[in-house]
Amino acid sequence: MPSIQSPLGALPARFRRERLLIVGCGDVGQRILRDLQSGPGAARMRVMALTSSPSRVAGLRALGARPIVGNLDDAPSLRRLAGLATRVLHLAPPPVEGAGGNAWWLDPRTIALARALRLRSLPVSLVYASTSGVYGDCQGALVPETRAVAPGTPRAQRRVNAETAVRHLGRAGVRASVLRIPGIYAPDREGGTPEARLRRGTPVLVAEDDVFTNHIHADDLARACMAAVWKGLSQRTYNVSDATHLKMGDYFDLAADLYGLPRPPRVPRTAAQEQLSLMLLSFMSESRRLDNQRMVRELGLRLRYPSVAEGLSGQPQR
Repeated sequence: MPSIQSPLGALPARFRRERLLIVGCGDVGQRILRDLQSGPGAARMRVMALTSSPSRVAGLRALGARPIVGNLDDAPSLRRLAGLATRVLHLAPPPVEGAGGNAWWLDPRTIALARALRLRSLPVSLVYASTSGVYGDCQGALVPETRAVAPGTPRAQRRVNAETAVRHLGRAGVRASVLRIPGIYAPDREGGTPEARLRRGTPVLVAEDDVFTNHIHADDLARACMAAVWKGLSQRTYNVSDATHLKMGDYFDLAADLYGLPRPPRVPRTAAQEQLSLMLLSFMSESRRLDNQRMVRELGLRLRYPSVAEGLSGQPQR
């Protein structure tokens, strides 16, 4: 017998179908909606999408979602989310500047969402899309999920805070999972390939100064998110990355060869510090190789694009 404490158990039988809430329905969220529309279980699940923009309501509805207008930066507007969903997929990033003052390291958005979900019956599962940046610089080491976090930037510190808020929900009874995600790419994603940067001739580091970088195709990330919604273990972290272990310069060389463009110039780190933006330099200051075997084993995910060569060329594995 279902418990009345369950989000499904207190409802009449005709309403006992899964209800998924997607928070942060950008490019990846929309890919998930399109997958759900064409998937075999679409009729058995109601999908809702939180949006802060009324102008996006029609587009989300066209993708098969029930839009809910609310703003993660306006906590009272989130009260309507309480008790709505049996499963939650949280894809929204922290604010760029954090909570301000001495609370720069907090993610007020995830904290506000967690508080709203606690107001009524909790969801069965919640998946939070974090970043592999929480590991900090690992000097090229292979990084499993058991490695301690060491965020090296304010934005990565806010992600750690968001993960902590999600784990608190896990201790309250939600099957909470965290996905640690590297660079997201896809030819049909805005800014989703290195082509524009290659055409600008932006330099990369010489081999001896270069760093390992990690990637995941946006379509594979969408599938990983839904696999975690159904299969993710409680209080479990997953590296969601493909099997490519390339240094950043080699990645850009590969892309240049695929596009028939000149390879980017190579410069030492001292020269890069004078030529590149602080944002680009921050990506060049951390080196790690993500171990994705937990994702493969526990989520059962077979990547369509197991390497960037297949992803950039648009040739998925069958």
